[in-house]
Amino acid sequence: MVYWDSEIQKGLIGHDKKMFLSKKQIIKYLYRNGTLSGAKIAKKLNLSSPTTQSYLNELIKENIIEYRGKGKSIGGRRPNIYGLVKNSVYLLGIDISQNKFSVAIYNNELQNISGIQTKSLKLGNDLSAIDTIYEFAKALLIKFEIEEKKIMGVGINMPGLIDSDSGINYSYLYAPDVCLRDAFQEKFKFPVYIENDSKARALAELRYGIAKESKNALVLQLDWGLGIGMIFNGKLYKGNSGFSGEFSHILINDDGPLCICGKRGCLETIASGRVLVSRAYEELDKNVNSALHQSRLSNNGQLTPDDIVKAAKEGDQLALSLINSFGQNLGKGLSYLIQILNPELIILGGTISQANEYLLTPINQSLFSYCIPKLREDTSIKISQLGIESGVLGAVSVVLEHAINDY
Repeated sequence: MVYWDSEIQKGLIGHDKKMFLSKKQIIKYLYRNGTLSGAKIAKKLNLSSPTTQSYLNELIKENIIEYRGKGKSIGGRRPNIYGLVKNSVYLLGIDISQNKFSVAIYNNELQNISGIQTKSLKLGNDLSAIDTIYEFAKALLIKFEIEEKKIMGVGINMPGLIDSDSGINYSYLYAPDVCLRDAFQEKFKFPVYIENDSKARALAELRYGIAKESKNALVLQLDWGLGIGMIFNGKLYKGNSGFSGEFSHILINDDGPLCICGKRGCLETIASGRVLVSRAYEELDKNVNSALHQSRLSNNGQLTPDDIVKAAKEGDQLALSLINSFGQNLGKGLSYLIQILNPELIILGGTISQANEYLLTPINQSLFSYCIPKLREDTSIKISQLGIESGVLGAVSVVLEHAINDY
């Protein structure tokens, strides 16, 4: 049985539909948790133990799940433990950014079996990008001989104002008569879920990163732009229309530079990778000794935030100065968030976060100037440990979030 085929589900009614959906949920919960006892599965699905056991037995016969032995006793009999058969279910994660996209395949043990495969792409409103992304991902599935019936779904995260419920990105790959999610789903032929990149990364931190034990956390994405995902009471917060988290467009300076959103003085005009690179170009004319000159020459006259971070970690004074200014400005913006939201944890992710202490020090200095001491002291600021996988892992986290909750 292909439990991800919506056409099969549409054709079922009554008991058959309930059984289909229950077995589908069992597979999804086991993907999320690794292993579970029959009793816990019954409780999650609000089913009787005999009914749950019947579904488990059928899934064992279908070679989707397997018996994993006895669990620890909590006062009575030791419970039977179940898990997915290795490589019986897969997820496809697609992480789209301004200038490239990355794809990875994860198996049911959440192992990245394909590595992260990347292709250049200039993100805009050219819908031909849908074909480019699909064909690249499809080739990867063929290369690793993944059976389509084993794919639970595709997660796509990307920048922009995204209504994940309707599957529309109002900022990129937008056309009035096209639903982006449906356009991808028509290509892949299995479920596709689309989410804002910062929210997807926040989900990854919540499920697999250092926000796992936190109830209230903010996850910042520091790359060319500046994004934020918010976790409140242990759940991802989306807002009324799904557009929450436009932190980069809070007003910092009325007379500041023009932002890409059309307003002046947004935080993104003083604390983003785009501005970091722009200021590097300006300063290089005055600083002939900076190592960034060589980085620029070796990359056809271009610099990236990663170049500046690497130079800072190697002790380049211009790069250190640029990161310091970035951190001071970001800290000012964070002071607003801390004083309004009182989070227990702020996680910094993305390329610029890899400056580590060179970034954390000026952020904390700025918070000392702009933030109420008690609120500042109650907030921990840490660097994400998910590394380069945060984007694709965020994408597959979106699939699991929808797959388990859409019941």
